[in-house]
Amino acid sequence: MPRYLTMVRIDERNAPAEGPSDELMQRMGELIEEMTKAGVLLDTAGLTPSAQGKRVHYAKGDITVTDGPFTETKEVVGGYAIIQAKDEAEVLEWTKRFLRVHGEQWTVTSEVREIMEG
Repeated sequence: MPRYLTMVRIDERNAPAEGPSDELMQRMGELIEEMTKAGVLLDTAGLTPSAQGKRVHYAKGDITVTDGPFTETKEVVGGYAIIQAKDEAEVLEWTKRFLRVHGEQWTVTSEVREIMEG
C-alpha cells in the first residue's frame, strides 16, 4: 500500500495565541488512536513554532543558516503525519477528518504527497 506524507500548514500569526485547547488535543488524540487501530497511521507529531527553528539554504556552493521566525512565509508546517492507505481517496478522507478536528477557530491546510518508494 502506498504511503503519504501530510504536512499540516498553519499561519502562526492567525492561530489561537493560547495554542491548541485541551478539547482539541482530546479530539485529536481520539482520532489518532482510531487511525492507529485501523493500521493507517505510521507516525505523526506537531512541531515547535518557527521562531525556534532554523532554515538551512544551499546555493552556488554556499550554505547559510537563518534563525526563525520566517516572516516572509505566510504558512509554516506545524505538524505532519505519515499515513499508509490503499489509495489517494482514503488518505484524503483521513486528512479531512483530521482538519475538521481543529474546529472553526483554526485555519489549517494539509498538503498531501505520496512518498516515492524504491
